[in-house]
Amino acid sequence: MANFSIRLQNCVVLVAAMPMTIERDLHMATGNGETSYTKNSRIQEKVMFQIKPVLEEATRAAYSALLPRTMVVADLGCSSGPNTLRFVSEVIGIIARHCKEHDRRHDYPQLQFFLNDLPGNDFNNLFLLIQQFNKSMARNHKGEAAEALPPCYISGLSGSFYTRIFPSESVHLFHSLFSVHWHSQASEQLKDTKNKCLDIYITKNMPPSMVKLFQQQFEKDFSLFLKLRYEELVSGGQMVLTFIGRKHEDVFTREPNHLHGLLAQSLKSLVDEGLVEKEKLESFYLPFYSPSVGEVEAILKQVGLFNMNHVKVFEINWDPYDDSESDDVHNSIGSGENVAKCLRAVMESLVASQFGEHILDKLFKEFAHCIAEHLENEKTKHVVLVLSIEKAIIHV
Repeated sequence: MANFSIRLQNCVVLVAAMPMTIERDLHMATGNGETSYTKNSRIQEKVMFQIKPVLEEATRAAYSALLPRTMVVADLGCSSGPNTLRFVSEVIGIIARHCKEHDRRHDYPQLQFFLNDLPGNDFNNLFLLIQQFNKSMARNHKGEAAEALPPCYISGLSGSFYTRIFPSESVHLFHSLFSVHWHSQASEQLKDTKNKCLDIYITKNMPPSMVKLFQQQFEKDFSLFLKLRYEELVSGGQMVLTFIGRKHEDVFTREPNHLHGLLAQSLKSLVDEGLVEKEKLESFYLPFYSPSVGEVEAILKQVGLFNMNHVKVFEINWDPYDDSESDDVHNSIGSGENVAKCLRAVMESLVASQFGEHILDKLFKEFAHCIAEHLENEKTKHVVLVLSIEKAIIHV
């Protein structure tokens, strides 16, 4: 019995020491609570509103190119909040409008939606939302003619989009919002590098060799992503991809870096208090990269499988509830709390896998304070890149 206890204790230690993996540990905060992604995804909602014209153009192009009887649409990195169903509703509306404008309202296509994310995604919550969505659609159009909207079918699909997830030439439209800038894996070279500055993302203090590892991982991952989607798209198929990115080619620009620098600052304060082990922070990096337009275009050109239809860059306030165009922050404390909640909904699974769940409340309270101090001096914005591309015809 004693030997069994020893082996069991050893097993527990091994499990606790498992390194972070993207497939297991990257997912938005689950459920419907105050810190959930469902309650803290207004930034994504605002971005979806901004990209509506791009999505409309790509959806119409994908449909009109082939007039499929069944149009297959996939949302990659869908998460589980209401924005996923907003995307579904938007595509349904676009197709309905297009068919009515071209006198095809009696000949709607069937719409098959696949909502894809990693296995840790809160699919249970997503399926409940789908059920509510279907009931809402039925209520809203009760008593209307059968051709009021095209029929739609919605399915969840678990798996990494850095693998093949669809049959060859089966998808007409791919969409991904704030997902493709995440790496396929945490860089082993970064984890093996002693991070004496305790930075978790790119800063001006970071050695160029380490910055290059972030860039190389993105180039490798995005190239793979494009090649996989090329195989899965039909001829004339479209993709709309939206990234957190940079306005400038300089990788050290503060736009995407400063918010994560404040998170690193908050983690350092917990190291000083003895709540976080310094060694754990030394080996922790955020597994994503915020690209510039030039970098995205260079990879597209190198891969050579897609034609660029549209690229757009715009900014959006850090605070998801600040809709003003002014440079003033009227309530820095409230804005700090809003921004911290938004980032917690995205980052807490990664933070918890490295440092433990017990630090989350303390960490993000400190983070909100750091953001508020920053916003008192400077109103800062996210930079968003939206890209619309079409599968190219390759002549062999």
